[in-house]
Amino acid sequence: MAVDAVIFDWGGTLSIFVEAELVDAWRMVARHLAPDREHEVTEVLVAVEEEFWATTSTHQRSGTLAELLAAATSRLGLDTAEALLEEAATHHLDAWTPHIRHDPDARPTLRTLRDRGLRIGLLSNTHWPRPFHEHFLERDGLAELIDARLYTSEMPYQKPHPSAFKAALDAVAVGDPGRAVFVGDRPFDDISGAKGAGLHAVLRASGSVPGYDVEPDAVIDRLPELLEIVSRW
Repeated sequence: MAVDAVIFDWGGTLSIFVEAELVDAWRMVARHLAPDREHEVTEVLVAVEEEFWATTSTHQRSGTLAELLAAATSRLGLDTAEALLEEAATHHLDAWTPHIRHDPDARPTLRTLRDRGLRIGLLSNTHWPRPFHEHFLERDGLAELIDARLYTSEMPYQKPHPSAFKAALDAVAVGDPGRAVFVGDRPFDDISGAKGAGLHAVLRASGSVPGYDVEPDAVIDRLPELLEIVSRW
C-alpha cells in the first residue's frame, strides 16, 4: 500500500535532544518573579512540569502552559498568575533558545519527502503554546516544509491517545491510517500510540528516553535512513 504522508514528532526526532536541565530555565523565571523565594518557586515549577509529562502514561489529557502555571501559582500562594505566564513564556523561551537545535538532516529529509509528493505533518506533545515551537521551526527553515503542525497544548489529548493521531491524519488529509507513517523517538508515546492508531511506526533510536515493550515497523539512527524505508512501503 502506498504512503501518502509522513508525520513527525518534534523533540528528539526533528530537533536534537536537549540536555540542558529544566531546572536552569525555570530558575531564571523564579529569580525574576520572586528573588527572595527563588529556590521554592523553582522547585514548584519543576515539579509541576514533571507532573504534566507523567500524564502521558495516565489520563493522557493535554495541558497548557497557563494551566501549568496556574497550578504552580496555587501551590505557591502567589497572586501573580498573569504576570507569571507572561514572564515565563518570555524568559523560559529565551533560556531555551541557545539549546534548541534541529537535526542538520531534518531540512533535506523533509524536502526530499515533499519532492516525492508526500504530505508532511508534525505532532508534538507539549504544554507550550504554538509560538514557542513555531519560533524555532521558522528560524531554521522547517516550518515551510511541514504542511500541518499540531501541538497538544491546543488539543484535548496528547500522544499516545488515538485522538491525537486521528487529528494529525485529518490535518494531512489521510483517511486510511495505513497510508501514513509516524516517526518518533519515544517507544510509548510515539510508537505504541501510532501503531495503536493504525499508522506505520518508525522509531528514531535514542538512549535518552524510557523504553517500552513495543515493536516498531522500522528503526533508524539518522533521518535520511527514513527515505528508503518509506520508498519500500
